[in-house]
Amino acid sequence: MVQQSQRSEPAARNDPPQPQMKAEPKPPFQEQHQSGPGLESKLEPRPRYQARHYKTANKLLDKVALITGGDSGIGRAVAVLYAREGADVAIVYLPEEQSDAEETRQAVIAAGRRCVLIPGDITGRQFCEDAVDRTLRELGKLDILVNNAAHQNRKKNLDEVTDDEFDRTFKTNIYAYFWFARAALRHMKPGSAIIATSSETGIFGSKELPDYSATKGAINAFTKTLAMELLERGIRVNAVAPGPVWTPLNPSDAGMTPDKVSEFGTQSPMGRPAQPEELAPSYVFLASDADSSYITGIVLNVMGGETTGG
Repeated sequence: MVQQSQRSEPAARNDPPQPQMKAEPKPPFQEQHQSGPGLESKLEPRPRYQARHYKTANKLLDKVALITGGDSGIGRAVAVLYAREGADVAIVYLPEEQSDAEETRQAVIAAGRRCVLIPGDITGRQFCEDAVDRTLRELGKLDILVNNAAHQNRKKNLDEVTDDEFDRTFKTNIYAYFWFARAALRHMKPGSAIIATSSETGIFGSKELPDYSATKGAINAFTKTLAMELLERGIRVNAVAPGPVWTPLNPSDAGMTPDKVSEFGTQSPMGRPAQPEELAPSYVFLASDADSSYITGIVLNVMGGETTGG
């Protein structure tokens, strides 16, 4: 009788849980599309940013970080992990993204840290400089700058890229990086860090994203150049180049159809997009002087199995 009882026991009951790389959501997702800039609260499934398996160690205790695009996606996940590691954060976002920003602020507060909300348009130099000034005024200093906000719209060919679209993409993705870095460096001290969000498109290119890919290539070159300049000041500069990530950026891309959104990320070697919680630890690593003190001027590829890169 005992042997029979053991044989009838479900084998899965004692199986170990799946590793995180196997447990994250995979397409097909629900067919959906949003008008830009898009809200995380409207995505299905909701992007994962809580990083429940991540173990904190006070790596950023009492640091202050300014994160552009911090309301949602990678920026939200980074803001939450920074808070859990002991940092206060200021997040920059478009006014249309206020509801997402409020959710991010609540998550930061729940982690026991302060969060300053700074709505505005980073395509203007004055706003970028004002955002740095407000961070200093309300949080007292600036140790970490994360240039993460981005704009993209897929096009069938170069003829469809208007001058206005080209200008907006460059001002959002690379001009703002320049403006924020220049303003922040007037106040940053040794041990500070600047981190930019690049993309696999800045390494491989993308025929549907000529302007976006060009800005990501520029981010990579600017990161390496700035790292050289700031070595003597003890400030490190690095970038993270993700593959496809489940954030509002692609579902609100004007060139994406609902059926393409539902299959987003399937071309990745892992067969799925990354979740923001899978990217955020890279930003902690690069911000932590204890973890990456000998690393500056790199573009860290986080591409779900893509093994070719520069």
